[in-house]
Amino acid sequence: MQLELLNEQGQATSKVDAPDTLFGRDYNEALVHQVVVAFQANARQGTRAQKDREQVKHSTKKPFRQKGTGRARAGMTSSPLWRGGGRIFPNMPDENFTHKLNKKMYRAGMAAILSQLAREGRLAVVDAISLEAPKTKLLAAKFKAMGLDSVMLIASEVDDNLLLASRNLANVLIVEPRYADPLSLVFYKKVLVTKAAMEQLQEMLA
Repeated sequence: MQLELLNEQGQATSKVDAPDTLFGRDYNEALVHQVVVAFQANARQGTRAQKDREQVKHSTKKPFRQKGTGRARAGMTSSPLWRGGGRIFPNMPDENFTHKLNKKMYRAGMAAILSQLAREGRLAVVDAISLEAPKTKLLAAKFKAMGLDSVMLIASEVDDNLLLASRNLANVLIVEPRYADPLSLVFYKKVLVTKAAMEQLQEMLA
């Protein structure tokens, strides 16, 4: 498998050999869907809470007499059948949304995503991207010169200049290989990988 090597103008100057175990796999749509959904689910927090009939603040007085009214019998207004009553199965703060995903499945899913990006021309290799100063304007101008408006850069080391310069750019994400996630790989239009980062990805995922 060969990937394009881009220069600072975003032009493909040559080809770089890439391992087929990471960039030459078949696309498994069901597996990729499962990996992305599991990643999103595991990021959720159980912060929502509802009240059951015990926690709702209501009087325990019987709202009306048992017989003779023609209405259904009722014991108290905190019943889930009443407006303003408690919920039968309320959402609790300790709710667990996590999905179990085997490491082998995660690696295979990430490799399938990277392989599909390579086939679609959305993945390319760069030698390195560095900045002289932590200026957002410099990084935005660099990506604009390369013709990229939505880009994810996977670099072996992210220095302070790159980190600070990319924080305020909505469509730019710069991460180290260990922080590359399936959702970001799918979301950004272009994914750039440095040569050193490609070797680290191979060690992690292949």
